[in-house]
Amino acid sequence: MPAGLLDLNELLPQDMRYYQFMGSLTTPPCAENVLWMVLKQPVQISPEQLRLFSQLYPANARPVQPLNGRVVRDAQ
Repeated sequence: MPAGLLDLNELLPQDMRYYQFMGSLTTPPCAENVLWMVLKQPVQISPEQLRLFSQLYPANARPVQPLNGRVVRDAQ
């Protein structure tokens, strides 16, 4: 992609605080030892973006799993 064509900062919220925890992939094989960093502030997408994403990744998520002793870190 040519430099300057897409500014990724425009896709992210201004508040970049996040949660951090060790977990697993949300798609098979659901491999463990994945470091998750999840922004605290959600980002909105359009219905069309959600439709396209769902077409590209039809098996994107599984139900929320119990913590099983994992620590969720409140990161800055």
